[in-house]
Amino acid sequence: MNKPTTQGGYANSSGSTLERTVIHTLEDKGFVGVPYGTYRKAPEQYGTEILLRNVPYTTIYGHQGKTEFLLQSEEYGLQIRIECKWQQSSGSVDEKFPYLYLNCVETMPEQTIFILVDGGGAKQGAVDWLRRAASQRMYLAPESEKQIRVLSLGEFIGWANKTFR
Repeated sequence: MNKPTTQGGYANSSGSTLERTVIHTLEDKGFVGVPYGTYRKAPEQYGTEILLRNVPYTTIYGHQGKTEFLLQSEEYGLQIRIECKWQQSSGSVDEKFPYLYLNCVETMPEQTIFILVDGGGAKQGAVDWLRRAASQRMYLAPESEKQIRVLSLGEFIGWANKTFR
């Protein structure tokens, strides 16, 4: 196996590990993982308990963006968009938190959004700001029913274990 040789390559590799852990956790709970583009061609093939990957949305800048996952469950009445951010060493992931959060607030259509943040390398205060923004419902209209949650990988796995039989 080739090891990443650049900081960006290392970050991508670590982020992929986070995403694979999410996939494994939810497939273990009975969800079928499928790329969004494949699913759109024949949704009836995949049932009602699905983990879609690379799900598009329009960003606050009007550009096409993609989220790692969209969890859909008819059995549990869930539709949750899941964003994954891993930062193990210094870098720019945490500087993008306000942009990500505003996309969650303004343009992502789902009512429930999870932002998974882990790795321990974010700048001092960055994850705290993101958690505070979500818990205080910053920039959300008072009447909005949107729920944005910030979770570590461990918190996400705990949530999945409690939520799904």
